[in-house]
Amino acid sequence: MSKPTSNSKPLLSFWQIFNMCFGFLGIQFGFALQNANVSRIFQTLGASIDEIPILWIAAPLTGLLVQPIIGYMSDKTWTRLGRRRPYFLIGAVCTTLALFIMPHSPVLWVAAGMLWIMDASINIAMEPFRAFVGDNLPKRQRPLGYAMQSFFIGIGAVIASALPYILTNYFQVSNTAPAGEISDAVRYAFYFGGVVLFAAVFWTIISSREYSPEQLAAFEEHDNQHNSTAVRSQRTTTQYHQGAMLWSGVGLIFTLIIYAADLDKQLYLLSAGIFAFGPLQWFCSHYLKQGKTTPSMAFAITDALFAMPKAMKQLAWVQFFSWFALFSMWIYTTSAVTSYHYGTDDVLSQAYNDGADWVGILFASYNGFAALAAVIIPLLAMSVGLKCSHLINLFCGGIGLMSFYFIKDPSLLWLPMIGVGIAWASILSIPYALLANALPGKQMGIYMGIFNFFIVIPQLLAASVLGLIVNHVFDGQPIFALVLGGSLMMLAGISVLFVSTPPAEK
Repeated sequence: MSKPTSNSKPLLSFWQIFNMCFGFLGIQFGFALQNANVSRIFQTLGASIDEIPILWIAAPLTGLLVQPIIGYMSDKTWTRLGRRRPYFLIGAVCTTLALFIMPHSPVLWVAAGMLWIMDASINIAMEPFRAFVGDNLPKRQRPLGYAMQSFFIGIGAVIASALPYILTNYFQVSNTAPAGEISDAVRYAFYFGGVVLFAAVFWTIISSREYSPEQLAAFEEHDNQHNSTAVRSQRTTTQYHQGAMLWSGVGLIFTLIIYAADLDKQLYLLSAGIFAFGPLQWFCSHYLKQGKTTPSMAFAITDALFAMPKAMKQLAWVQFFSWFALFSMWIYTTSAVTSYHYGTDDVLSQAYNDGADWVGILFASYNGFAALAAVIIPLLAMSVGLKCSHLINLFCGGIGLMSFYFIKDPSLLWLPMIGVGIAWASILSIPYALLANALPGKQMGIYMGIFNFFIVIPQLLAASVLGLIVNHVFDGQPIFALVLGGSLMMLAGISVLFVSTPPAEK
């Protein structure tokens, strides 16, 4: 990276942006293999339909814990590899090992544990990539950087999602296995994914550079002259104390209601999360009261959460509805298509495995359409603005998900994936473009990690209640989980209209 000649960041070339985003191809390769095949692995190892959401809880929960921690640590890191790249390397190594081990899980609890490890590793590598764009690109190039990441996400996911189908239909690798065993097609796909993930991330590490701490400080000083969000008020000891009592009390009451009414045990995840935010605020209150000067990661993350910019708070609702819808799709598309379109719930049958393979192709197709949409979305945003563009894109996705119920022929299910792909590309780029310029540069990592809360919380809620909804409201028919997801995606589109942005970013 060339040395800047002023206190504003220089524009980077197309290939510099290409190289710094290329690692996302590998990260999404692993993420897509996880999304498209983990429910299949769980069912193969004996999980029932209503157990799948709670088994998936590892993925969002690890993101909730890992991303803000990695963001905080990377903000304060400087090594020979730079600020963010050490975490790229650690995450890539750990994820590659997890991808090699996951398809050899002998029993269900081992598979659930490996999902936890795999997702933690992916988050270690993925979180700094968002801050990496904010660190290295000037404000005018950040939307291009996030769009480039979306492009690589789409390309990586296309190949990864389709791998089991490709291996079965073009290389004669078996997609069935004896009861309790994972098929060779899924295993080989995970092996290949591990290699691709490490290679792509390693390319970004060796082909990209980072600004020195002194240069970043100069950029921050320059930006602060034009960025009022860099100076933020701090929550008081009394406010933390009151918040601690409120959250602990609500969490305890909710737990007692679940116990007394003998509600589904999955709801304890929600009550535990609500309660846990209480002790965290007790800690912050105690930290402030003692007047400590030693840096505290827990306090820094919590304080930043309460002091986040207004636009970030408003985008939280957009993210909540969007990611609840996506989680519904990821969890239930396999079971919805195999039961509703292929007419079977027997995981040992050829029809089930053919349907599951077709879901892999559907997931590949929506990611392919997302890669194409990533090229078009910046042009649409220039025409109608970021918010209207996101509204249009999310409505396309919502209509796509709802149409699964109305399309009976499984061979036509690729059509709804056009809309889903458009929405997916938009979700991965436009919220970050709306947010990026509101963030203080010296806390780019921690705020990108906190922004992940609004991706994780709806997934935790979905994992806690979707099983109940499908079982008791939808009479065990997972196809209606996709209809619900489509409705929420359109609600997310409406919510984006209420996000406060400068006139130039409408």
